[in-house]
Amino acid sequence: MSKPVNPVAVGGFTLGALALLVIGILMFGGAQYLNMDKIYYVIFFDSSLNGLEVGAPVKMQGVKVGAVTKISLQIDQKHAKVYKPVVIEIDRNSFVGAGGKPFAKGMTHEHQKQNRDRLVEAGFRARLEMQSLLTGLLFVDLDIFPGKPANYVGLEHQGLLELPAVPTTADELRNTAEEVAEKIRSLPLEQIVDNFGQTVKELRDLLSSEDVKTSRAALAKTLVEMEKTVSTLNRNLEPILRNTDKTMSNANALMQDSRELVQHVHGEVKPILATANQTLQAATVALNKAGTAVGTVEQAVGPDSTLNETLIALRQAARSLRDLTDYLERHPESLISGKDH
Repeated sequence: MSKPVNPVAVGGFTLGALALLVIGILMFGGAQYLNMDKIYYVIFFDSSLNGLEVGAPVKMQGVKVGAVTKISLQIDQKHAKVYKPVVIEIDRNSFVGAGGKPFAKGMTHEHQKQNRDRLVEAGFRARLEMQSLLTGLLFVDLDIFPGKPANYVGLEHQGLLELPAVPTTADELRNTAEEVAEKIRSLPLEQIVDNFGQTVKELRDLLSSEDVKTSRAALAKTLVEMEKTVSTLNRNLEPILRNTDKTMSNANALMQDSRELVQHVHGEVKPILATANQTLQAATVALNKAGTAVGTVEQAVGPDSTLNETLIALRQAARSLRDLTDYLERHPESLISGKDH
């Protein structure tokens, strides 16, 4: 007859099994998912992971905020492609909010997604950088890369949110070099070389032709004649320039003398014109009186007499004298230079 099962023993065995399970989870990495101060993301790098190890630092703008916790290969059998997911943990204690206060703990998956989207919208991307040139070890750099699109692989990996990655500087340079090389390879190099050789041959034939030789000789002769002409001009221009300077000096002196003469004549003409004006005014009065007398005489003598012709001539002379006086008042310099025609 079998012994009855002891409930205490069964309960103790069950508790012991649960304790071993918890210890195993904590020992083999399960504790990371129970730590509320850690946030986990997955990054699918297209670059080589040679030099990246578990425990490598994760930095944001030069400040360490976490570490790499897992590196693996994920096979996409449907598309026959291999992906390299890298799991990183971010220590939430590395960040503080407004006023230096820590963020609230226990964020939900939705809150983590909202924070991830805000970081990506601000331009944050993940990129592998070199820790040291000597060791060749890499670290994950979270920084702002303006103009870099947020490309997501979109694969599910342990239910973690994905951070977009950008190629390393070396990869970008290599890709650019490959694109340039591809464009060079696509060029019709053989045809370009043939055309260049044909052009060189035609140029050589042109330079060795008789027309070019004749033109070159004519050009040399023209240059010699031009040199002789320039020498002749240099010899003849020197005395001409000296005479020109002397002529200009004489012209300046003549202009100065003429200016002084005009000023002197202008000063002398003024009193002469004043006297002539007075004389002409007196003559005008006398002529007016004479005209009155002539009118009286004309009535007695008649229009056909010699005296009448004399009086008419005298009147015309008075008019001409008056016109001359008016002209001299407007143009006194005509006494020196004469009347303009």
